Amino acid sequence: PFLIRAAVIEGVATATEVSTIGIFYSVLAGLLIYRRFDWRRLYPMLIETASLSGAILLIIGTATAMGWALTQSGFSRELARAVTSMPGGVAGFMAASILAFVVLGSVLEGIPAIVLFGPLLFPAARAVGINEVHYAMVVILAMGIGLFAPPFGVGYYAACAIGRVSPDAAMGRIWRYLGAVLAGLVLVAAIPWLSTGFL
Repeated sequence: PFLIRAAVIEGVATATEVSTIGIFYSVLAGLLIYRRFDWRRLYPMLIETASLSGAILLIIGTATAMGWALTQSGFSRELARAVTSMPGGVAGFMAASILAFVVLGSVLEGIPAIVLFGPLLFPAARAVGINEVHYAMVVILAMGIGLFAPPFGVGYYAACAIGRVSPDAAMGRIWRYLGAVLAGLVLVAAIPWLSTGFL
């Protein structure tokens, strides 16, 4: 843990890259310290990991292509214009933003969605009097709903691939999770203090 923390803080590697240190340590501990890890299991595990990573990267790649297409079509500017012109003031803007980011979270990967729409909608949120930290919390929760919402959610299919569960079989169980996240999202959106109370 100290090596991983030092590598991230010193800028040697990002948090994602430094995870390989944990994996390498786990393999060495299993082989040399606990002696419950067989060398022959390593190659099939690496093959399975590579195929799973390839499937997830394919999903992310197609989501990134979708983000590029939305940018080129001018959809992001039209969305920002539509959201800022919504009636209802702060509540209307927040409701429209939630709806927009739930949809965006289901068809785009998180980083492209924020890169595309963050610079357009965050100044608009500031203009109507919404705290930026509060708005960021609402956006992240809304995208979390979209990320796992069938039938388009990228995270939903990635989770099914990791858990080796058919997306059709998991469809009935995901709604309780989404309902809990939606309840949390409504609370955070309605009570700004939950996001900004300790700033």
